[in-house]
Amino acid sequence: MPRSPFIARERELKLLQDQWQSPNARLMILYGRRRVGKTRLVTHWIETSGVRALYWVADPTSSLDQLASFSQTLTNFEGPGTAPDNFTYGTWAQAFLQIARLARDKRMVVVLDEFTYMLAVEPGLAGVLQNIWDQTLSQSNLFLILSGSHIGMMQRHLLSYQAPLYGRATSKLQLLQLPFAATSHFFPNYRPDERVAVYAMLGGVPAYWEQFDPNQSLDTNIREQFLGGANLMQDEPRLLLQDFVSEIHNYVAILRAIANGRRTPKEISSAAGLTDKHIGMYLRNLVNTGFVERRVPVTENETSRLGRHYITDPFLRFYYRFLTHRQTQLALGVQDQTLEELKRHLVDFIGTYTWEELCREWLLRASGHNRLPFLPDQVGSLWNRQAQIDVVGYNSMEKTMILGECKWDRHPIDWDVMSGLVEKTSKVMPSEGKWDVYYLGFARQGWTESTRQLASQIASGNWKGENWRAVGMQVLDLDQVDEDLAAWTV
Repeated sequence: MPRSPFIARERELKLLQDQWQSPNARLMILYGRRRVGKTRLVTHWIETSGVRALYWVADPTSSLDQLASFSQTLTNFEGPGTAPDNFTYGTWAQAFLQIARLARDKRMVVVLDEFTYMLAVEPGLAGVLQNIWDQTLSQSNLFLILSGSHIGMMQRHLLSYQAPLYGRATSKLQLLQLPFAATSHFFPNYRPDERVAVYAMLGGVPAYWEQFDPNQSLDTNIREQFLGGANLMQDEPRLLLQDFVSEIHNYVAILRAIANGRRTPKEISSAAGLTDKHIGMYLRNLVNTGFVERRVPVTENETSRLGRHYITDPFLRFYYRFLTHRQTQLALGVQDQTLEELKRHLVDFIGTYTWEELCREWLLRASGHNRLPFLPDQVGSLWNRQAQIDVVGYNSMEKTMILGECKWDRHPIDWDVMSGLVEKTSKVMPSEGKWDVYYLGFARQGWTESTRQLASQIASGNWKGENWRAVGMQVLDLDQVDEDLAAWTV
């Protein structure tokens, strides 16, 4: 399959170019989860900008092997093929000093990719680099990029207050997954609901998208990439976790529990077969990886006892919900039954996770495009013992609230859903202050005419509660959300 075109990442490319064009030495820390596109971003920028660049990627080998490999790459930079096979600088300090000499008079970018592999076998390397940076490199014409996938290690060794290189970086860039809007470029022949399904399974990881053939049907891609015997993605969850933890078994059990709807530490520990004593440590570690998030109602503080845990990485969420316990079926080639079962449950899965997340993204982006009567400073969801709201925009200073309902049904949604949302308002409204409330409805197949009539009544009527009043209602379908996100996403 030919390499897919490079899309999006305009802001990231601009940051790279701005750092390059600076007259001074620059140090960028680039980090993000495996497969998110860090290498592709940097190499694309190098190829299209024509900068003088040395790119080197570390292997998970010994420090001596890494130093020898880098030494030969560095030596060959000025004259290709001139370094003997056994050539190596004696120390990393000597290699870094050679970089300073190469960048003394002429601008140069040096990329050390998978820098965490270097830190893993040479923990003092960040300190060595800090000394050379302070003494020499900071006075050179160098743009140095340190890139790594082990987010925790990058933060500890490079970004934290105690890290040797703390304060030296002139920019840091955490490369996130591509937004949903980018799926239209990768899968131009897919319907919006099919692209939502792709995003629910693969998230915004470009390397995963490239496993799907955009000229094949969605069912065919699912069969070949998830249900076939040569499934290239079976090892991905293990590889992702091994970047952070050595003993992954308990973490796998926890992820499976969360993927199947367990939210509180007690529920998770019970489902995973772990003791309550240790579950807190495991959950903290998973939160630190960025794969799991502890969410609280948008009106509560972080210490709220209403906190719930969610898998934030869509691919891991999909894998541990649908595939991890079906390995025997897949090994026996039971594809048709597995595919039908997956498709049947995928509707609820998308409605519970991906569709709500896209609707919250719409709310965040709509705030800056004059599509809402007021601006929320927090966007999330809201729940208590009486009610749950899928999408919430909250501004405690202005006393404004946006409440949204999300539906992924295959038919238009009737007025009673939005009427029920209005009825829940008093159950979730903060007790202090007088609030203005605006309602949003998101439905895959849109809304009935009676719902649109209700929206008109809300906008022109006198709907209110003890300490709140409704100021309007807007209902959208998937096509509108898709169109808006495409227009608003850079």
